Amino acid sequence: MIEFSVKMANQPGELATLARRLGDAHVNIRSLSALNTGQETIVKLVVDKDELARSVLEDAGISYGEHRVIHAVLADKPGALAEFTEALASTGVNIDAIYLLDADDDELHFALAVDDHETAAQHV
Repeated sequence: MIEFSVKMANQPGELATLARRLGDAHVNIRSLSALNTGQETIVKLVVDKDELARSVLEDAGISYGEHRVIHAVLADKPGALAEFTEALASTGVNIDAIYLLDADDDELHFALAVDDHETAAQHV
């Protein structure tokens, strides 16, 4: 999975335009966050079709960055996230971003952007 970081103007319709372009290309957004930094908004998203999303962004002339993310499934119980992130921290892995992808009665599915994929993968 890939985390795409997109900078866009902080104005009405920008996110709608991005979502429409991806939707029209049959790219499903699995997770999204947005942060307003004043004049611009930083949108970070994880999608189901990385290659196609990349093409959509490039064809639209939208500037973006990307990072590989790993998928982690945790038990849906108190302290599970603390245990998992403590285990990563104890190995020196830094979490750059974390997204909740899905939750049900038993499990939480996260996408994590980390600085050491190999070490982190041993804990998922």
